[in-house]
Amino acid sequence: MDNLFDFIGGDAGQWKVIQMATVTGEPIEEALYLDVVKSSIDKSNSGKWTIKGFNSNIRYATHYEKAQLLDVQQDLGRPQATCAALIPIRKSAEWWAMAQDERRQIFEEQSHHTKIGLEYLPPIARKLYHCRDLGQPFDFLTWFEYAPEHATFFEDLVSKLRQTAEWQYVEREIDIRLIKA
Repeated sequence: MDNLFDFIGGDAGQWKVIQMATVTGEPIEEALYLDVVKSSIDKSNSGKWTIKGFNSNIRYATHYEKAQLLDVQQDLGRPQATCAALIPIRKSAEWWAMAQDERRQIFEEQSHHTKIGLEYLPPIARKLYHCRDLGQPFDFLTWFEYAPEHATFFEDLVSKLRQTAEWQYVEREIDIRLIKA
């Protein structure tokens, strides 16, 4: 599975942790660095903690929304994007008990998640990793990369998303801010 990655918090890595904050729920152990490496289901990498996630198809988006995202979304790894954020999230059992169309209704029709995200592209690049099906402590890992001059722009994005109806279903969220090591 070449779309499976380990996010490893520890004492070494390609990203230096500048801030770790527990937004809601149980915290994770503090780490000085974060490494992101390709992985496999049966292999674990060393570190204080490792969270596995895989990237998959875009979910909850209509054909039109997906086309808009793909038209403006920048790739990760841009040289000027020396700032990053890893935001692991777990949603409530109530969220997962809903049918997909009910989750879509909250995600997009009420919260306007995709529309909000589009306002911040292309300066903010992002990739979503799924964890729930791997038995991880989070459902999603959202990875963002941006240039230092877009840090305030990124804070605005995160603030807007946390004010949406969707966020009342988030029961665990960690906000990890990073700079290129």
